[in-house]
Amino acid sequence: MTGAGGMLGLDVLRAGERAGHELVGLAHAELDIADTAAVEKAFARVSPQAVLNCAAWTDVDGAQSHREQAYAVNAHGAGSLARAAAQAGVPMVHVSTDYVFDGEAFVDRSGAPRAYVESDPTGPRSVYGESKLAGERQVLAASPRHVVARSSWLFGTDGPNFAATMLRLADEREAVQVVTDQVGCPTWTGHLAPALLGLLERGVTGLVHLAGTGHVSWNGFAREIFRQAEVSCRVEDATSEQMARPAPRPAWSALESERDDVIPLPPWQDGLAGYLAARAGIVRS
Repeated sequence: MTGAGGMLGLDVLRAGERAGHELVGLAHAELDIADTAAVEKAFARVSPQAVLNCAAWTDVDGAQSHREQAYAVNAHGAGSLARAAAQAGVPMVHVSTDYVFDGEAFVDRSGAPRAYVESDPTGPRSVYGESKLAGERQVLAASPRHVVARSSWLFGTDGPNFAATMLRLADEREAVQVVTDQVGCPTWTGHLAPALLGLLERGVTGLVHLAGTGHVSWNGFAREIFRQAEVSCRVEDATSEQMARPAPRPAWSALESERDDVIPLPPWQDGLAGYLAARAGIVRS
């Protein structure tokens, strides 16, 4: 497994241990997937039965001004791994993102916005999204056994994330401003990690969506974080224009799967409860 030192990677290692798998976790210091020769050497050394790629350039804003570096990891690095896995005759799961969509919601028969499904057309608006989409295409082109798993709004105990930021800010101030016009699916890495391993265990292939069930705005997410954590901090409404960032964010990026062989993740609220318990050091069965 690549990206073993990251927030998702560490939860994958824990999930693999619980499931009785023998996982070899390679952090960035041990394997830079942008180095094709290093990838080939790693395959020769480890001889894996399957590959799970959690390595990525995740600095969305930084990618706008570091296009080549983002593509080196998210596109070419993912492609190198996928081709090496195909040559070794083993499947690979590659983690992708909601940022491959343009943020314009499709509507259902009642006129309400509906979640993106696997067959919907993509249209990334940022360099990060473009690089991840290019990686998806290289992975799927390398082997029919490979899987691309799109997820979104990840939060976990082992890395910087929105939930941790909100809890830190609540300790420092009485109110926070959070956008109301970006809607997506918060996903706890404690739920996503075993689901990714499950794709390999069940032999799922192709493109899948795996994110916390349900959707919410960042503003609504912040309110639920404070409610569940029993924190007294006021959440004020803001717009994306007010909180401008170098890279555009999709206004709508809710994800669902249209596939019968994809097991949905629990509701995002349950993921938040699990995260807060893990953060507090409570062992949950």
